[in-house]
Amino acid sequence: MNILKLIESFTNEGVIKSLGEKQSRRDSFAQFGKIGAGAAMAALPLSMLFTTKARAQSSTPETATAALQLALTLEYLEDEFYAIALDTNGLIPAADQAIIAQISQHEADHVAFLQQALGNAAPAKPEFDFTGAQGGAQPALLDPFGDYATFLAVAQAFEDTGVRAYKGQAGNLMSNGDLLTAALQIHSVEARHASQIRRLRGQKGWITGNSRGDLPSFTQPIYDGEQNTVHGGANIVGLTATNGPALTNNGATESFDEILTGQQATTIASIFIVP
Repeated sequence: MNILKLIESFTNEGVIKSLGEKQSRRDSFAQFGKIGAGAAMAALPLSMLFTTKARAQSSTPETATAALQLALTLEYLEDEFYAIALDTNGLIPAADQAIIAQISQHEADHVAFLQQALGNAAPAKPEFDFTGAQGGAQPALLDPFGDYATFLAVAQAFEDTGVRAYKGQAGNLMSNGDLLTAALQIHSVEARHASQIRRLRGQKGWITGNSRGDLPSFTQPIYDGEQNTVHGGANIVGLTATNGPALTNNGATESFDEILTGQQATTIASIFIVP
């Protein structure tokens, strides 16, 4: 099925109408966050992901459109963040310039693709504030474009958010292979970005429990839920492989990543969106 024709058929749904009404950009963003929160996939355990009921509850045009709109808003955020960094003289060390430039190009490509796919249903680009002031960072505001270490810390927060958010919306796209394939292709690239940024920061490439590490406290929602050890309906702590040690709590949380629902991703992104 042609992805553009599929998206075009969604544009008259109630969610698009609500986004077209006069309201703030943050209010518009909240509309598809609410839809994502209502999707059945957000709360289903792994063992139920591929049931007929799950497919039926997660395949409405509204949730599919909202999933792409949420993805585009997150891509707007990352695209502008990296573009500003690359335009800031002296911020990025020469050794890392090519890496950040490549990540930036990926984000720009994601924006272009999602804008084309959504057409008239694409949300307007919000105004962003990368200091964290919208999320309560005051008085200790961030200065990501004046300090490279802070820039990388915020980049990690954005990339970790993107990985969980794309995975969280996969269920809303299960009814269409084209949309699901595109989302998963972007999801894996975002995971590569997250790993690369963590490497530049000297951090491990995975998350232990719900630890945010050395990131600011207001970023904690990005990692909440990662402490889960129940998969497929069973607590995997203590399981053993052949001739192997028992799986520890940390090992269980590090080996399995969790999703972010639409509402959770919306709340996190709103930390950086000017009302």
